[in-house]
Amino acid sequence: MPALAQRKRESLRSYDKLFIGGRWEDPSSPRVIHVISPTTEQKIAHVPEGQAADIDAAVAAARGAFDYGPWPQLGQHERAAALRRVRDELEARLPDMSEALTTEIGAPLAASRGYHDAALRMWQSAIDLLERYPFSETRETPEGPARLIRMPIGVVGTIIPWNAPVPSASMKLPAALAAGCTVVLKPAPEGPVSTMMLAEAFEAAELPEGVISVIPAGREVGEHLVRHHDVDKIAFTGSTAAGRRIMSLCAERIARVTLELGGKSAGIIADDIDLEGFLPGLVSAGIDHSGQVCAALTRILVPRHRHDEVVAAVAEIMRGVVVGDPTDPETVLGPLAAERQRDRVEAYVALGIEEGAKVIIGGRRPPHLDRGWFYEPTLFADVDNSMRIAQEEIFGPVLCVIPFEDTDDAIRIANDSIYGLSGAVYANDLDLAARIAHEVRAGQMWVNTWGMCITQPFGGFKQSGLGREGGVEGVSPYLEPKLIEGL
Repeated sequence: MPALAQRKRESLRSYDKLFIGGRWEDPSSPRVIHVISPTTEQKIAHVPEGQAADIDAAVAAARGAFDYGPWPQLGQHERAAALRRVRDELEARLPDMSEALTTEIGAPLAASRGYHDAALRMWQSAIDLLERYPFSETRETPEGPARLIRMPIGVVGTIIPWNAPVPSASMKLPAALAAGCTVVLKPAPEGPVSTMMLAEAFEAAELPEGVISVIPAGREVGEHLVRHHDVDKIAFTGSTAAGRRIMSLCAERIARVTLELGGKSAGIIADDIDLEGFLPGLVSAGIDHSGQVCAALTRILVPRHRHDEVVAAVAEIMRGVVVGDPTDPETVLGPLAAERQRDRVEAYVALGIEEGAKVIIGGRRPPHLDRGWFYEPTLFADVDNSMRIAQEEIFGPVLCVIPFEDTDDAIRIANDSIYGLSGAVYANDLDLAARIAHEVRAGQMWVNTWGMCITQPFGGFKQSGLGREGGVEGVSPYLEPKLIEGL
């Protein structure tokens, strides 16, 4: 087990070692990441800050395990059994992981539990898929029968964000491991404790040596992982700006890459539907976890003559949102994850006002909270889709109501974005809903509800990413097809 610092009241466990190749090892440097509570602004834990030398050690372990170890050679059922052990160890730690996410990132406890339950479903989905995945099949060619085999790509570097670290990791790791790859996971420096708990689950599951490493680190060390000549593929979730950088670095050596990036998703309200049944869910889809969700519905598109009606109804719902301590069961919105994130939200709200949009509710720090990086849920009306608050990802609890003239205009506005990750349409006329859902260019569209289906293909069009995660389409990017003639 890792060396743990003394646990204090209202703090998290601190870690003194890194998980490299399945073992807890001393870090190469005395530098540490101090975990700051977004609720109290106090230091609550620390973990080692991984350096390039630690990445090198982790990649060397993964390379050795892939080239010479048993993991890629195991049968499907053997790998599935190993993944099942991880899943069971993960389930045993879900309460602690959920509390850690709430403490270090500020997600309300109910949301944290929901995210980690989703992580469990991702592992189970990969296990179920692995047991029936067609790693080999016969193909008929003009030259006769041939054997198509799907081989693991090799060493995978996975880089995940801070908003939901274990669920983000679970969108990648089960698929990569199911394919037979070995993995180096680099969590963000914000919110690293829950991923160190995930490393404990890997240790308890007794995966073969070298198969998995967990190295929390900053951006420069992440770039070292991306550039590493012994890493065959990068799987990244994060901002579109960072994704562009990673893609350019992967292009230098033709490394494989999967990117799950930003979004500015639209919820389209048709003219024929009453607001009462779905509007609370639509608002939650935009502001839950303080809007720090890539697929959040942050643009609400409405028929022009219903603009004021929708604005009033959304504002009334948002007035009832409780902002406060994320451990309080009554809390709906906790703090933003970092001070710089609150600064970003404040800057965008000021920009929206400057652009001519009208703040209906929110637009300030909660006056009753003198500590923590809190921000009130904020609603803009009179928004034109050309405004930056409608075009750029704010990653905060900020919604924009945008009027449209007719169905064609609604589809045009929804598609007038560099992003295409998610979306929803609310209509009684299901033929109309189907038309809109088909014509909006987004990786997932929902009808009369919203969510994130993470056990089937999830990912984006345009600058929302490259590739998919979940289901068969999530495993395939970790495999290289090879055709063998004459077998």
